[in-house]
Amino acid sequence: MPDSRSMIESREDMLELYYEMAFIRRFEEAAGEFYTRGEIGGYCHLYNGEEGIGVGIMSVLRDDDYIVAPYREHGLAIARGADPRLIMAELFGKATGVSRGKGGSMHLFDSRRGFLGGDGIVGGTLPIAAGVGFAIKYRGGDQLALCLFGDGAIDQGAFHEAMNICSLWSLPVIFLCENNQFAYGTPVDQASATIDLSVRAKGYEMRIDKANGMDVLAVREVMSRAVRYVRNEGKPTFVEAFGYRYRGHSVVDPEKYREKEDVAFWKEKDPIIHMAKVLKEEHAVTDQDLKEISGRIEAEVEQAVQFAQQSPYPDSDELYKDIFV
Repeated sequence: MPDSRSMIESREDMLELYYEMAFIRRFEEAAGEFYTRGEIGGYCHLYNGEEGIGVGIMSVLRDDDYIVAPYREHGLAIARGADPRLIMAELFGKATGVSRGKGGSMHLFDSRRGFLGGDGIVGGTLPIAAGVGFAIKYRGGDQLALCLFGDGAIDQGAFHEAMNICSLWSLPVIFLCENNQFAYGTPVDQASATIDLSVRAKGYEMRIDKANGMDVLAVREVMSRAVRYVRNEGKPTFVEAFGYRYRGHSVVDPEKYREKEDVAFWKEKDPIIHMAKVLKEEHAVTDQDLKEISGRIEAEVEQAVQFAQQSPYPDSDELYKDIFV
């Protein structure tokens, strides 16, 4: 098996992966800050700690592939290429938001990038992705559908139904479980009879792979194998990416179900710090280079916040648009 770093062609590619992860981290920090200030309402689920997963998986997809994401999806949408200003405006509930201010934190949607919305229902992404996979096959396309969900969705009936039908009909879907080790506040070992969640896919005769979600290069390598398999074989596959969320389930979660020492332990494995070390040791990147990147990120996030604050709220007649009934 080739080293994951062999897939990266240049120093610039490595810097881009670092930049995206660091940008998502700072964006989420800003989102948490403005939520506590009352400028962002509703629910707000942050991606801190899981950036290596989102950036790694999105880096190997084609522009015409489709993504069905759960509600912790700010970082996923940014990694897919959505405009951070429009995402921040959506969090603020503004008309300029990516969902015109009506979706909020949990329902980002960008059809131009094949980002088919965050889904607020645990496990709700799975049957949607199965439908997208069926549509791709029915039309004779060679795209794929990436279905993201957390470890808490594994025990939902929709998980088993979607996995079964996709395997039975050979649909081009990558089922990617972002295992951040907590379903809200319940650890995996207290909710699942087996902590190896990938074995669930064996019951559906599905190819399985695993990735260290704290290493963006490892995620990229595993995801590349999954993409090649689905495109070449026209069959679904299951990937389990292990990570750890540093923040609570949502911004208002008091996190009484875990110890601060556990969070500190995982922060030592931080995907951004790990990537910075690789850049400095193997690509002659200096602390000054990283400082300049941090400054660019800070300015871009500030622009996104200002754009959101200065944007108007939706007009009242928006209530009657984009509804089924």
